[in-house]
Parts: sequence; structure tokens; C-alpha cells
Amino acid sequence: MTHVAILGAGLGGVPAAFEMRRLLRRRDKLTVISEQDTFNFTPSNPWVAIDWRKPHEIKAQLKSVFKRKRIDFVHARATKVRPADNAVDLADGRTIEYDYLIIATGPELAFDEIEGLGPDGGHTISVCTTDHAANARANWPDFVADPGPIIVGAVQGASCFGPAYEFAFMLDTDLRKRRIRDKVPMTFVTSEPYIGHLGLDGVGDTKGLLESELRNRHINFITSARVKSVTAEQMIVEEVGADGEVKKTHELPFKMSMMLPAFRGVEAVRDIEGLVNPRGFVTVDRLQRNAAFPNVFSVGVCVAIPPVGNYPVPVGVPKTGFMIESMTRAATTNIRALIDGKEPVTEATWNAVCLADFGDGGVAFVAMPQIPPRNVNWSSDGKWVHLAKVAFEKYFLGKVRRGVSEPFYERMTLDLLGITKSKRAEAE
Repeated sequence: MTHVAILGAGLGGVPAAFEMRRLLRRRDKLTVISEQDTFNFTPSNPWVAIDWRKPHEIKAQLKSVFKRKRIDFVHARATKVRPADNAVDLADGRTIEYDYLIIATGPELAFDEIEGLGPDGGHTISVCTTDHAANARANWPDFVADPGPIIVGAVQGASCFGPAYEFAFMLDTDLRKRRIRDKVPMTFVTSEPYIGHLGLDGVGDTKGLLESELRNRHINFITSARVKSVTAEQMIVEEVGADGEVKKTHELPFKMSMMLPAFRGVEAVRDIEGLVNPRGFVTVDRLQRNAAFPNVFSVGVCVAIPPVGNYPVPVGVPKTGFMIESMTRAATTNIRALIDGKEPVTEATWNAVCLADFGDGGVAFVAMPQIPPRNVNWSSDGKWVHLAKVAFEKYFLGKVRRGVSEPFYERMTLDLLGITKSKRAEAE
């Protein structure tokens, strides 16, 4: 019997569990460890924050579906991974031993790196978790009753920019529907060197599409921005030039602000020599395998990926859901190969496919591979993007609730977006 453990139950961990169970032999054991007992569809969090979704509508209970799929579920927080001992220590005193481990923890949110940032003891709201979004939703009626300036964006070191654009445009859409948009000055503040960079040096014409959208919606923007501090009513932002010198310091008043933080690895894996980089992200090869501990694999946002370029204000690289799917497929397939005594050969594509919803439209992009130069570099906009994201949310949550892996989203989406099979074959 082989025991595979998966640490984390989010966009990487849950699909990995279903796919790993499908690939394992019946006698093999599979355990998922998570401090959360629900799967939360993170891409829908911005909808929750402005009351377009209720929190329970984007959640799926894990215990029952894992039981149906013969997956052991350990509802506990991991305190330390000990890869040299093939063990994971838990906060309740237990230790889970494994033969193979998939680390899919997601990130730790580094709000503490900027004074006054974040929803816990700080002055900004968050859509990074469903609980954060639910807290923001609770305050939304008060803001609507007494509106004022809004700041939305992503701070230095952030690697996830799509939700910031989505939230800014959704707020604009919602406020216009309420006919109070004229009472809400909006500013988009981002560490990106230009609008639409997205941590990827742009995809297709995301620069033109997103900058035009900001202008059309009367949303001011500051790029190459370094947030110095946040108080209850004001954000201090340094606008940095290409030479690294501060061009201008902005003192921006706000009544509501949502700023995406930088990420770092979770405490359970940080500072483990050979397993993680200095920021605490798990280092892997294209097989999703760690070099120092070859029975450890990793998928999702917790994976280390070098930045696209060297900019005066740090900009990280995002890991989209479709990219995570390719990681999951590679990790699970390669573990089964090792169990069978074979050499693992399946590589993750690391392609990026994203649907960014604006509430009344949106932008879609495909980057194959994610890091340039690319074989496919495509973006488009339209109302169809909003409808496509709604459909994808329902599809993905339905898949999780049924306990089905079905790892074909990237292929399906490329066909829906009209990218030809020949181009896809070239990209792969």
C-alpha cells in the first residue's frame, strides 16, 4: 500500500485529490489535510464582496464528498512539514506520515509587510478569501448609504492582479446601477510597470484593453506604485520611475479600499532548506517535483515561479486556475508513475487562460506558455466574458460537489475561445 498525502484543499488541492484517487490503486491510501472544511471558489470572492453572491453559494462541503470518494480527510492545521522524515505535524498534536506528498497550501497573505494594510487590524478590505469578502459585503450597505472615494489595486510584490481589475470594474458597474457613481471618485493603484502587465508582461493587448476600460469608466490610475502606509482615511503611495527614484508621492484619501497584498509561503513550509525559496514558495521542476525531496510535489499558488522581469517596484507572477490544472495533472500522473516503478515524464504546460469579469463585460486572455516568448498570445473583451465566468463557476462548483476530476478545462476553454487545435498543438 502507498500513502499519498495532500496538504491543502483549495483550487489546487481538491482537484489533485480527485485526480489522485482516480489514478491510485484501490489498496492505496489518500489523505487530504486542511484547516478549512469547505472548498471555496476563490474566483467568485469579488462577487461576494458587493453582494452579488452569498458566501454559501460559492462553497462546497468537503467531508461528505471525500468520504464518498474514499479519501481520508484530516480537518486540522499543519504546523510543520518534515520532508526528511516524510511527515507532516499538525496543530492538534498528530503527525501524518506519507510516501508521497503534494503541497497545495496556497499562500500566506503578507498584509503585515505594509503598515495599516489588510482587514485584520488594518484599514483595507480584502477579497483574497471568502471570509474576507463576506466581511467586506457586510460593510457594503453602509458605504452605499454614505459613499466616498475608493482605492483598489495591488501592492508591491503582489502576484495576483486580475481580481483587483475585476473588483474595480465591478464596483463601477454596481455603483452606476445604483446611480451613485458620480459620488465616488476611484483610483486604481498598482505595482505593475504599466496597466495590463498582470505579472506576465501583458497578454495580447491587455494593456490597451484595460487602460481603455479604466479611462472609459473614469477610474484614475497610478502604475509602478509603492504603498508606504495606510491610515483609516488616507493611503500614502510613491510613484516610482524606471530609474528607481520616487517621481511623486501621492496622499490619497479614501472611504473604502481593497488592495491585494504580496504573498509568501505558509509557515508550515517556510525556511526548509531545499524545499522552498527565500520567500517560502516551494521550488519544483516541470514535473512539479522538488529536487531535494523527490517524493514531494507541489501545485498552485504556493509554487515558486521567477518574475517575468526586473522592475523598480517588485511584481510577481500569477498562477491561474488553468495553469494550476496542468500542474495537478503532471503531479498526480508522475506520482502514479513512481508507484509503478517508472520514470516520471509528464510536464505541466504552465499555460495561462483567464476570464476577468467586470460585471457587465470582461476581458479574456490566453498565454501559451505563460512566460514570454509565446506560441499563443491572445486577448479579447466583451459581455460574453461575464457569462462565461458565471458558467464556469457553476461548472467548477458542480464538479467539486460531485467529486469529479475531469481535467480538461484548458482544452475546453481554448476551443470555446476559437483558438484552433493546430495552434494549441503547436503551443503544447
